Amino acid sequence: MQPNQILPIIILLFFSFGSNLPLGYFRETSRKFSLRWFFLIHISIPFIIILRTMLGFSWYWIPLTLAGAIIGQLLGGRIRRRTQG
Repeated sequence: MQPNQILPIIILLFFSFGSNLPLGYFRETSRKFSLRWFFLIHISIPFIIILRTMLGFSWYWIPLTLAGAIIGQLLGGRIRRRTQG
């Protein structure tokens, strides 16, 4: 990775995580495997793909962005459970 790619990859990973944080929060209120649950899990993926291609990153970065999305979903769900008591 070149030094001029550090900021774009940080932006991509923060977007992947940050966009899934509220989605995971709202997913926690949905019935598991419902249409809303499925939508809240997958709606950020096209936007992450678009941002990844716009920033010029190859498929090599998919595992890291996917990990960021999963962590955001899980942490958002955990925050919802803790605030609801």
